[in-house]
Amino acid sequence: MAGLWVGEAALVTAGRRGRRWPQPLLRSAALWTLKHVPHYSRQHLVVSRSLCSAGYDSNEKTFDKILVANRGEIACRVIKTCKKMGIKTVAIHSDVDASSVHVKMADEAVCVGPAPTSKSYLNMDAIMEAIKKTGAQAVHPGYGFLSENKEFAKCLAAEDVIFIGPDTHAIQAMGDKIESKLLAKNAKVNTIPGFDGVVKDADEAVRIAREIGYPVMIKASAGGGGKGMRIAWDDEETRDGFRFSSQEAASSFGDDRLLIEKFIDNPRHIEVQVLGDKHGNALWLNERECSIQRRNQKVVEEAPSLFLDSETRRAMGEQAVALAKAVNYSSAGTVEFLVDSKKNFYFLEMNTRLQVEHPVTECITGLDLVQEMIRVAKGYPLRHKQADIPISGWAVECRVYAEDPYKSFGLPSIGRLSQYQEPLHLPGVRVDSGIQPGSDISIYYDPMISKLITYGSDRREALKRMEDALDNYVIRGVTHNIALLREVIISSRFVKGDINTKFLSDVYPDGFKGHQLSENERNQLLAIASSLFVASQLRAHHFQEDENSRVPIVKPQVANWELSVKLHDEVYTVVASNSGPTFSVEVDESKLNVTGAWNLASPLLSVNVDGTQRMIQCLSREAGGNMSIQFLGTVVAEGQEICVIEAMKMQNSMTAGKTGKVKSVHCKAGDTVGEGDLLVELE
Repeated sequence: MAGLWVGEAALVTAGRRGRRWPQPLLRSAALWTLKHVPHYSRQHLVVSRSLCSAGYDSNEKTFDKILVANRGEIACRVIKTCKKMGIKTVAIHSDVDASSVHVKMADEAVCVGPAPTSKSYLNMDAIMEAIKKTGAQAVHPGYGFLSENKEFAKCLAAEDVIFIGPDTHAIQAMGDKIESKLLAKNAKVNTIPGFDGVVKDADEAVRIAREIGYPVMIKASAGGGGKGMRIAWDDEETRDGFRFSSQEAASSFGDDRLLIEKFIDNPRHIEVQVLGDKHGNALWLNERECSIQRRNQKVVEEAPSLFLDSETRRAMGEQAVALAKAVNYSSAGTVEFLVDSKKNFYFLEMNTRLQVEHPVTECITGLDLVQEMIRVAKGYPLRHKQADIPISGWAVECRVYAEDPYKSFGLPSIGRLSQYQEPLHLPGVRVDSGIQPGSDISIYYDPMISKLITYGSDRREALKRMEDALDNYVIRGVTHNIALLREVIISSRFVKGDINTKFLSDVYPDGFKGHQLSENERNQLLAIASSLFVASQLRAHHFQEDENSRVPIVKPQVANWELSVKLHDEVYTVVASNSGPTFSVEVDESKLNVTGAWNLASPLLSVNVDGTQRMIQCLSREAGGNMSIQFLGTVVAEGQEICVIEAMKMQNSMTAGKTGKVKSVHCKAGDTVGEGDLLVELE
């Protein structure tokens, strides 16, 4: 169960004492069962402190028009800052993205090809033509796609178009993990022991792994984002890891070269934001804690890190700046480190672009990183000195994905968003999104719905605001991971800061099952479900009382409603009575008072249970009375590999769940498959 799985709550019978009426089933789903739909909120891209304190000098001229070579939330994010700076924007889009939010936000839009990224967002010829057609003076690449492609940067330079990012030398040097590691060593940056050359084949991979000593990390030389990365603990896993990593690397980056280095067990993933200009200045803008990951991809980030002391923070920051200066870095960039339990830190890689998680740094520093990138690209020096960079408050980011968190902590889900409501009415909340009701989450692009960020004066306040924001986030139409996000940020280990990159597998060794109800939470759920059911019945009776009705309706005088409620496989007897907006509910020999506005047409219902405020969501209500609500947000293989599925360019090995013989195969290499499709039959 995801987030908070409360299972099924079934109201089997209801009525006055001594008289029982059959009633429909009331099912209580949970956060993880929510179907979601996005809501377009262009005015509210930033609601917290994060951009509010970043002023803009209208006399400081930069560009008249910028083309944004990306899509989705990051394209919207860049356009937002351009509008603030008085810069016109050009959006590019594939044919299926013609009605997307980033297209609507931009001043101009150009279609650059069909849905597949290789024919649209990676189509350099089409993008260059769009630049010429619109007269854009500069290009912001966002992240992903062409953001770290040196050939694209060279093409722009040849046409006297400014690339809003570092120069091609820095992109090439830091984009290649082998070269970047050698540069880091020369810049006196701590590095992980390993093999600095390119691994030629599986046999050489095994030989190198034995020399380094298991465990080892096999990873793509040219990539990032967790793609092309595998951990190997023995020779067999090294051979498999070489195969999968090279395939993912070729698919994602067009470069199948791999390297191998020592794997640091139970590390933290902590990164340092850097900012450099074209005048030799460079700053470090504090760190981000990014250890909560699945399949080497980040899920929850925060700034600053609870783990670092001021001395370690400064040492990491100074090494990050030393590396940036070694390649004359001029833009926003991120130096990633692995940090062990003794605060020893080792260079992992440098991302020469804006990071997905940049909003948490903006929140605690008050800087607009997109604005700084644009200024630097125009040639202005940095406006700040190192001593000017604060750590003010705390910020947390949750990546909200269209994923099923009950499958490997999140396998991509597709669908159309039918309803969407961001929790922007809450204090300290920022949502970076690029969707709207009716948007499709397709197989072609990353399944991210949004980045949900909360800011507080300290970590405790930021986490409490995140919990409330997740409870108030309405998404319908696709499976999503809010349940998992909510469980992570309230987990005792996370709250204490006892985390590492293996957090999810350590806390949920058998996979994510959703929230496990305490006895008090169970009783609250039963009381809320019963109150909601009775409220709906009373409303139905109200509508039946029509003074002009030809057939008189006799309203039953119900003082107490005796209900049988099924939760999971247990049946509970519940007695409910009401006085105005308050219901008194007897559950398991205890009495709870539930008060709410009971607006049954709203997707969100705020209720108070004996002084505890709870936000529930009405997910669905059928004509027959069946209801589904959200409360508190709710197979390990054996045998051999039977097929490999590529989802979002990640290779996923599907293994047999039991011993058996393959009866038939319903797919072939290269086929596109959807969730629930039959792939292989066993007998």
